Amino acid sequence: MGQLDKIYIYNVFPLLAGKFTDWASHFSRASRMGFNWIFLNPVQRPGMSGSLYSIADYYGFNPLLLDDTSSKRPEDQVRELLKGAGSMGLHVMIDLVVNHCSVDSPITESHPEWFLREEDGSIAHPFADENGKKVVWGDLARFDHESSKDREGLYRYFHAIVKHLLELGFRGFRCDAAYQVPQDFWSRLISEVKEAYPEVLFFAETLGCTPSETRRTADAGFDYIFNSSKWWDFKSPWLMKQYVVTRDIAPSISFPESHDTVRLCEELDGNIDGIKQRYLFCALFSAGIMIPIGFEFGFRKKLHVVETRPENWEETGIDLTGFIADVNGIKGEHAIFLEDSPTLVLQADNPEILLMWKGSSRSDAEALLIMNKDVQNPQRFYAENIRDYLNGGAPIIDISPEKALGHVPTPFSVDLRPGGCIVLAVPQE
Repeated sequence: MGQLDKIYIYNVFPLLAGKFTDWASHFSRASRMGFNWIFLNPVQRPGMSGSLYSIADYYGFNPLLLDDTSSKRPEDQVRELLKGAGSMGLHVMIDLVVNHCSVDSPITESHPEWFLREEDGSIAHPFADENGKKVVWGDLARFDHESSKDREGLYRYFHAIVKHLLELGFRGFRCDAAYQVPQDFWSRLISEVKEAYPEVLFFAETLGCTPSETRRTADAGFDYIFNSSKWWDFKSPWLMKQYVVTRDIAPSISFPESHDTVRLCEELDGNIDGIKQRYLFCALFSAGIMIPIGFEFGFRKKLHVVETRPENWEETGIDLTGFIADVNGIKGEHAIFLEDSPTLVLQADNPEILLMWKGSSRSDAEALLIMNKDVQNPQRFYAENIRDYLNGGAPIIDISPEKALGHVPTPFSVDLRPGGCIVLAVPQE
């Protein structure tokens, strides 16, 4: 069996990080926490709205990110940035936005045939349904990958952009709104790119679509998808159902918050136990893990694709970098946490305890998470024999990031602090 990839992603949000020449400290901190991938939201020149996702020039760069005092060309500033990341052991992926561009992009004039049209002939805008209300993004123009009279020209345009980004030094692509783009587009692009760059990875952004849509998108050849574990209440069956539907197609990546969500620290009103609980769960639930910049410091202000600036950096007095590094270390030392392995939620006598079993599909390794769902109060877990929840006969070890037990007793009784979690492992025999 081949070695599993480690996909630990740290999202450096460009508008918060500032100019390219100021990013080295963020990369260094990510590396120290054990992350090996950097994800960048779009860094190309935006249109009139200023939104990172409203790209006007796919070959230009956002003026807010360029160092005007540097004698280097914009492309060379990016190359130097990516070279510096590589020297720290970091690969860098970038958002690949092919579903739409800025409505004021020059290509709407030079290639009008590439765009979807409304009945009156005007360019169509992307939209979404938010709680029954149709939200239209008027600053965006939607590409017509399905029925454009020049589908080949549109495809070749984005193929050339991907090649350009790879030549700059990027090594992966988080494909924005991947499920809104035809499967045959992704199948061809991924296949052709990997012929020339076999190490490049493609990550499908599939949040908001159904499990069947996720499965269909992932089946286009994506290396990873993102799952919805961030919204799980630790009891509803939907997460496990989604997990089963996609697990055999592509491994998934969890996140406790993202650039699109409310900050977890704000959501939990500063409850550090809850923040630790969510990070540990996300890191050990699925093959990959991702956090946005500032999560480790308990930032509360939501990231904004137009308005965020370096001045929004927060001084919180919170520092979870050591805890995150410890959890990432556990994930890396036990390969069962690097795969989307068979996972079951087991019955616990205490309803406030999440008892989750994982069994590797690649070896006989097992793991058992015993987690206090309650982030306000301690809870007790008791088992006459903890082996009743496991299959193998190898020794059980406690690999918890905090206050691990030197010996796993029988009977097993433990008082879990608010949001606390014990992680037991039965390593491969």
